[in-house]
Amino acid sequence: MLTVLECINKSADYLAAKGVECARTNAELLLGHLLKCNRLDLYLKFDQPLSENEIELYREFLKRRGMFEPLQYIIGSVEFYGLKIKVTPSVLIPRPETELLVETVINSVDKEDELNILDIGCGSGNISVALAANFPNSIVTGIDISADAIKIAKENAGLHNLSSRINFSLKDILKDVSFDSKKFDIIISNPPYVSEMDFEKVQPEIKNYEPDVAVTDHSDGFVFFRKISGISDKILRQQGMLFFEVAVNQSDHVKKILLNNGFENINIVNDYQNIERIIYGIKN
Repeated sequence: MLTVLECINKSADYLAAKGVECARTNAELLLGHLLKCNRLDLYLKFDQPLSENEIELYREFLKRRGMFEPLQYIIGSVEFYGLKIKVTPSVLIPRPETELLVETVINSVDKEDELNILDIGCGSGNISVALAANFPNSIVTGIDISADAIKIAKENAGLHNLSSRINFSLKDILKDVSFDSKKFDIIISNPPYVSEMDFEKVQPEIKNYEPDVAVTDHSDGFVFFRKISGISDKILRQQGMLFFEVAVNQSDHVKKILLNNGFENINIVNDYQNIERIIYGIKN
């Protein structure tokens, strides 16, 4: 029987040989998921033998990861802003950069305010759920073009008992901009911002597994920035705020889009790698 430590060592070597980054961490997280414990607990179980069934299932996990299927899809969840978020191949995997987007919104307004918030391209609902959890008096509307994504988003809202304050609906913002005459205090979006040209260069985990509709606009990477900023007069109140996550080297162009659509007090926030990642402004 293989022990926990032997499994970790062998699987880390296997994943490294396949070209998986952070191979040992991946091996530990997969085994921790299998054994229903965290990575720290694994270190207390190094001599514990695995059953044949556990070894077989672990091998299946490793095979999938060795083919670059994202770890989060194999596990079925990810932690986002301190919250467990369910993910499937129908939704984009939430990333640390998007936690910074949420944090920027939280730091920009009073948590006790009664706000109407719109999350465009809500995906798994991670942004909507995180904001609703941190703004107890606010209502969040999340929209997405994918019916499967909306289903997952609703499940995540229910998981955190926030369904009463989050409304998810199917909508293509490029074609339908009606919101029952409602204007929002805050609009937030992590839109598909990878250009068609750059999409060919993204890592295999993204290109082969994550939904391309959530990654690329199949154009120049700025389609959604132009559209959302352009319709802001109809859906964002005066002095309302618009927050975007942007890709590397996009901030200058997105700033021009915002300025051309009546936004002022535009700010840019760098991520943990000192990349200009978040941009936001106030509607004049």
